[in-house]
Amino acid sequence: MTQDGWETYSKLVLQQLETLAQGIDGLRDELQDVKTQLSHLKAKEDRVQDIKIWKEKIEDITTPTQLKEALQEIEELKEFKTKAMTTFMIVQFMMASAMAIMSYW
Repeated sequence: MTQDGWETYSKLVLQQLETLAQGIDGLRDELQDVKTQLSHLKAKEDRVQDIKIWKEKIEDITTPTQLKEALQEIEELKEFKTKAMTTFMIVQFMMASAMAIMSYW
């Protein structure tokens, strides 16, 4: 009977050890996931730091309001250039037409 008791006890201990091993494996997997997430967070933190440094450098040069105004001025200059080129082309066409008409008289 002691042999049966020892055999039952050893099976129970073995079962508990297997359960603990599975739990440890699960914890290892979770720990690996946490490490992966931590490395992603570190990478994001590095990018945030880079952006912060870039922002500080830009603020040394100009403020966001000044930058916005400069972009608006650039857009206005682009529109002016387009209008000026169109006007120049129309005047050139009119001059060429006038020259052509005058050469036929």
